Amino acid sequence: MASIQPLGQRVLVKRLAAEAVSAGGIVLPDTAQEKPQEAEVLSLGTGGKDEDGKEIEFSVKVGDKVLISKYGGTEVKVDGQEVLILNESDILGIIS
Repeated sequence: MASIQPLGQRVLVKRLAAEAVSAGGIVLPDTAQEKPQEAEVLSLGTGGKDEDGKEIEFSVKVGDKVLISKYGGTEVKVDGQEVLILNESDILGIIS
């Protein structure tokens, strides 16, 4: 996979696979599936600074499984694989 280095407080994530079967056991076609909100962090941005000039640390690290906003970020294709670049603030939580 080609390397993308996000800038600033941005994070590169890959959405995890969506459920293909509903809770009632119905098989859902790709067009009926919602975008998954779970993703894996692939890369962190270059960081940022607050008003006082102090470095802002990321709350996530590469490899973390996270919950993201449903419609946040920008989708890009890299080597045929869809990834998402979003602001760290679009990450809702870390899944443990």
